Amino acid sequence: MNCIIIDDEAAARAVVEQLCKNMGNLNVVEEFPNAIQAIKYLNQNEVDLIFLDIHMPDFTGFDLIQTIKNPPRIILTTSDKNFAIEAFEYDCIVDYLVKPITMSRFEKAIQKALKFNPPVKVSNEGVDKDDTEPENQLYVNIDRRLIKIDLPSIYLVEAKGDYILIKTEGKNYTVHSTLKKIEDKLPNDLFLKVHRSYIINLKKIVDIEDNSVLIAKDVIPVSRSNRPELMKRLNLL
Repeated sequence: MNCIIIDDEAAARAVVEQLCKNMGNLNVVEEFPNAIQAIKYLNQNEVDLIFLDIHMPDFTGFDLIQTIKNPPRIILTTSDKNFAIEAFEYDCIVDYLVKPITMSRFEKAIQKALKFNPPVKVSNEGVDKDDTEPENQLYVNIDRRLIKIDLPSIYLVEAKGDYILIKTEGKNYTVHSTLKKIEDKLPNDLFLKVHRSYIINLKKIVDIEDNSVLIAKDVIPVSRSNRPELMKRLNLL
């Protein structure tokens, strides 16, 4: 089985890697000192098994499980005995290993993993989605933390050099990114680029006058080339 190790302690990662080598049927393809790096990897790659520490700075093991889509088999490796009950609320968790991990206990966990089949996710195609589902959420990287933003709460995105400013009903976020990159992530039926520096939420428009729109308390310019599309998207009487 191809596996990855996620633990903020280098010594702990080395111990798990050696245990994997002793088994012979485990191929450690990558190891990570934090959950955010691992999430980026898992968005592009598939693995069979994750060895995951619970307590890590900024982003815990449970945060990672809740973030990744369709998580594979996971074996928790931790010094804390107090989260075993919570751990098994997650269908993807195979076993809970408390450090220091012995070879005999590790072997039992791997045997469980070999027999374990992660539950099949039921497709929601055709079912109405609400604002809490992943399709309506965006994660942004701020100070090495992944912050979840509900897309319908965004009313304005503004380009600011190498950064973008995301304004929501509750808070504003400055993110190192481009307007083009976030435009590709936003649903077309809800958002529209009205200027080379601005994307707006069409449902948050308060007023339109000449070549500008009022979004909350922000007056946003509308370029001549984008105005026809804006007018076409409005439900005009």
